[in-house]
Amino acid sequence: MTDRAAREQGPWNNPGFLLWRVTLRWQRAVAGALRPYELTHPQFVVLASAWWLGRHGQPPSQRELAEHAGMDAMTASQVARALEGKRLISREQDPHDTRIKRLHVTEQGTALAREAIELVEAVDRAYFQATPDGPAFVEALLALDAQPGSAAVLPGAGSE
Repeated sequence: MTDRAAREQGPWNNPGFLLWRVTLRWQRAVAGALRPYELTHPQFVVLASAWWLGRHGQPPSQRELAEHAGMDAMTASQVARALEGKRLISREQDPHDTRIKRLHVTEQGTALAREAIELVEAVDRAYFQATPDGPAFVEALLALDAQPGSAAVLPGAGSE
């Protein structure tokens, strides 16, 4: 059986399976690059997002950061707490609404965020260079990201 014939059978023509494999390999590459910085991938995402969202104005709330990063609020809160323990961010009550925690990136966190962002962007460039059309690949990812929640895309979901 040729390689192509083998790939036409089974999961090798299934985009979900392929996305799973590609995502795992990419995550391993990013995690390996971040290891010397003692950051996990979720910690990097929260730190980089807090820095990016807060660089031109009000620091983001935990909820704003969670929405930006695509993670649930509880996970964002737990990761933010870990970053606070490393003195990379501080979590402070919003002066106008005590229910809201604002994420301030510390000076140390800013320096680390900038360095880690450059590193992860280099990993991304190296990893995704195999895509034949980078801009089209990004557009495809944006289209997938714009999909409604998982229950909405399941056939028959929500109709009982």
